[in-house]
Amino acid sequence: MDYPAAIQFLYDLQKFGANLGLKNPRRLAALVGNPQERLRFIHVAGTNGKGSTCAMLESIYRAAGLRVGLFTSPHLVSFRERIQVNRAPIAAIDVARLVGEMQPFLRQFSLNDEPTFFEVVTVLALRHFDEQRCDLVILETGLGGRLDATNIVTPIASVITNVALEHQEWLGDTLEKIAAEKAGIIKSGVPVITTAAELEVLRVIEETAARLGSPLTKVNPSSAPIEVQMPFALPLLGEHQQINATLAAGTVRALQEKIPVSDDVIRRGLETVSWPGRLQVVKLQDGRTLLLDGAHNLAGVEALRAALARYFQNERPTFVIGMLADKDWSAMARLLAPLAARIITVPVSSARTVATAESAAVCRESNPVVETADSLNEVLQQTQNDRFIVVTGSLYLIGEALELLGLLPSDGGERGLNEWKTNK
Repeated sequence: MDYPAAIQFLYDLQKFGANLGLKNPRRLAALVGNPQERLRFIHVAGTNGKGSTCAMLESIYRAAGLRVGLFTSPHLVSFRERIQVNRAPIAAIDVARLVGEMQPFLRQFSLNDEPTFFEVVTVLALRHFDEQRCDLVILETGLGGRLDATNIVTPIASVITNVALEHQEWLGDTLEKIAAEKAGIIKSGVPVITTAAELEVLRVIEETAARLGSPLTKVNPSSAPIEVQMPFALPLLGEHQQINATLAAGTVRALQEKIPVSDDVIRRGLETVSWPGRLQVVKLQDGRTLLLDGAHNLAGVEALRAALARYFQNERPTFVIGMLADKDWSAMARLLAPLAARIITVPVSSARTVATAESAAVCRESNPVVETADSLNEVLQQTQNDRFIVVTGSLYLIGEALELLGLLPSDGGERGLNEWKTNK
């Protein structure tokens, strides 16, 4: 099997949707030899900031000399971004080999109970990290936590960034219910570290940790940011990234007995962290400045608004907005529209995209200068005279921007692998 055939096979798995449950991933992992039993994990759940926190943890432990696996989703451009060792994406030849090796095991499942894309990719990643003899794996949940395929592991720490309303049709319609799903990654006796602040969310996490005898560390988002404690420049913009950095450092300190890491190494890891598409500033040769931010829910939009007020208070940007219909897109548009000199709505490369006319109509309620365009590429060509452009609304759109700008390598249109639906 070659790489294009492997990617096509993964595309074909999408017909099985996204399944919430651990039976299939546990069985599939057992069939391939339970690689998770030979690895150490930090398991990260939450609504926002999971990926950034994972990237920070990876950077810190890599700076400490460990061989670190990183499993995140969605990918921005290439599927291979999801599975990295010391920030090197899995090689195409390894994707092809591992997919080919897993196919006989997948045939042992009944037609009505076949593993889904995310279940297969999770176990494939575990095999890769085992083969690569990783000292530690930073593992991000996909959807929720309790019934997420990644929850077949027993970590050395469980990290919960925060909890907000999201995916209510699958995770529950209240903060407490969603918190219970996120808290489902907590394991007996395993330390828990969180920046969750809402009282109803903290209550769920505290009760779960107490029931399981798991030491709980609460990192207060209102406490002094890590740059005050240890002066340095965090390369990721935004106050929310300061909170994520404090959470990552708090996690490392909670694990000092298992993996000693000095404050100097923590600082060095945070100083050198990279996580594209999150308040990423891009200076183009023609003088334009682009701010690429994958804000895709209300909390993300609020973080973007705060960052614009803090770092770009004298700017009145052009906003290029593309959003997905299964998000609270109209509320997001209403928050963003008043900040713009003008707005251009574009489609996202997804079956779930919001029609540009619909998003434009909502934006026009609070900003009359709104246009639509057929593609992001068209917008980038037509905004030569706009000095400051904010591209936002979806990580899918940010991935397209990074690909068009040549900032991330393309393996040939693999963003479609991010598409999913649940079988619930």
